[in-house]
Amino acid sequence: MDTENLNLFEFAAFDELESEHIAAPRYSYWKSVWRTFFRSKFTVAVSILMVALVLFALIQPLYSGYDPKVAPNINDPDMKFLTPSAKHIFGTDNIGNEVFDAVWAGARNSIIVSFAATGINMVIGVLVGAVWGFSKKMDKWMIEIYNVIANIPFLLLAMILSYVLGAGMCSLIITMTCTSWIVVAYFIRTQVMIIRDREYNLASKCLGTSTWTIITKNILPYLVSVIMTYVAREIPTVISYEVFLSYLGLGLGASNASLGRMISLYTSFMKGYPHLFWIPVSVVAILSISLYIVGQKLADATDPRTHM
Repeated sequence: MDTENLNLFEFAAFDELESEHIAAPRYSYWKSVWRTFFRSKFTVAVSILMVALVLFALIQPLYSGYDPKVAPNINDPDMKFLTPSAKHIFGTDNIGNEVFDAVWAGARNSIIVSFAATGINMVIGVLVGAVWGFSKKMDKWMIEIYNVIANIPFLLLAMILSYVLGAGMCSLIITMTCTSWIVVAYFIRTQVMIIRDREYNLASKCLGTSTWTIITKNILPYLVSVIMTYVAREIPTVISYEVFLSYLGLGLGASNASLGRMISLYTSFMKGYPHLFWIPVSVVAILSISLYIVGQKLADATDPRTHM
């Protein structure tokens, strides 16, 4: 090779570690989750709607001054049964209260109860279920406890606790969590049993890795999408239970705003003023459906198989 052609080339330095370099792009699990979640315009639209509803329900009652125990216009017939308008957005009810304020105060309590109850159920249920599914000794007596508790009718238990503890938000949260956590635990136990005997878990156990480390590092991360799917179903279900129990008079009681109690009271006005019934029903439906859709889409996004 002549000198002119030799000047066209540049010798590269030899690096022994260069062969270890992986050319694949870097992968971040949570970045992939959010990228997958926000890929759909429909999901983004429903997420914005859900966040707006939840924030408005949590903030609006703080400024409205609504009190279900006070009827400020009960003696003013001109303020009763007003139809929806610019001044009275949802109209007024039979005692002159603003339905708009009452609906959002009830929605606020439903959201607080559902998030609190779901959070307690999931924390206790996931931890107990993970240990339950991994420990064969624990499974023997936990399955007997589950068979007893799971067969207690929920409505009967709710009635008993309502009379014993009294109506109120704390009592309702206790009612929603006292037995529901074991259902979550049984579900997680089943999922854990599917993957507990895989080769990498057996290898970790043989190497002396603690049970808690295997559960938290090797098992639970694989159940993120499963847990999110359960949460997506649980929050709307708890809202429905709260509304139903309040409809029966077993929920938050007369001292707290409740969508269920509003629906129960306004049922008698269906003929003359149907909007009084359909407005709180519509708010419950939109809130529950949006929460479910967002939760389900997030559950799908947390599944690594969708990160393509």
